[in-house]
Amino acid sequence: MTLQDTRTAVVTGASSGIGAAIAVAFGRLGWRVAVGGRRLERLEAVARQVEEAGGKAVAFGCDVAEPAEIHAFFEAAETQLGPVEVAVANAGGSVPLLLHEISVLDLERELRTNLLHPLVLARRAVPSMRERGRGDLVFISSESAVRPRPFQVGYTAAKKGIEGAAQALRMELEGTGVRATVVRPGPTLSDFARDWPPSLVRRALAAWKDWGVQRHLGFMPPEATARAVVCAVTAPPGTRMDLIEVMPEGPKEVRIS
Repeated sequence: MTLQDTRTAVVTGASSGIGAAIAVAFGRLGWRVAVGGRRLERLEAVARQVEEAGGKAVAFGCDVAEPAEIHAFFEAAETQLGPVEVAVANAGGSVPLLLHEISVLDLERELRTNLLHPLVLARRAVPSMRERGRGDLVFISSESAVRPRPFQVGYTAAKKGIEGAAQALRMELEGTGVRATVVRPGPTLSDFARDWPPSLVRRALAAWKDWGVQRHLGFMPPEATARAVVCAVTAPPGTRMDLIEVMPEGPKEVRIS
């Protein structure tokens, strides 16, 4: 099997932003791609983009906060496209409130979406990957894992947790041919904060600036992270990329003179 072989991939949170960019990038490789998320109409549009790029795609409605829906998504993908060889846990979300302000239900959903979902997806994918002696698990993290922000306590905990889980998983997978890569993007143009009220955005940005974790308002396109993912999953067999951090370059105004 060569790097040019057609593979089957699943991507969660693929209706827009980073997930959509990853799916389309896989399409350019001629891969079969299952795109999952809650916005089916937008997923179907992404699936068309994947096919226009040269791949084959199917779209499935999937709420990753519900493990049963992750299993159903994975089963449907394998039924229609074949054994999954690349699984990208991209779906994520955050509620921009201080810890004492967020409801327990919202906090639980945040943790289920950002921490439990990647683990459930990996748990489902690993057995057949180990049996075939090849596979790639990709966990989309966040710079919040290493540069925590107020208003994102649950999100930060989940991203730190998934990076730690990926480290432990690499130990379990050593010598199997299955790789676990963390891709850690910084600020990205996406729908991530589309539901945040403007007043909360202003409040959070002010706090982030005070703590020095939002030095500028530079954002990068989601395709930047997609390129990093492609780089990791097309690395030669016998090699691995444990962590790739992708950050936007700051504007000229912040350079040291």
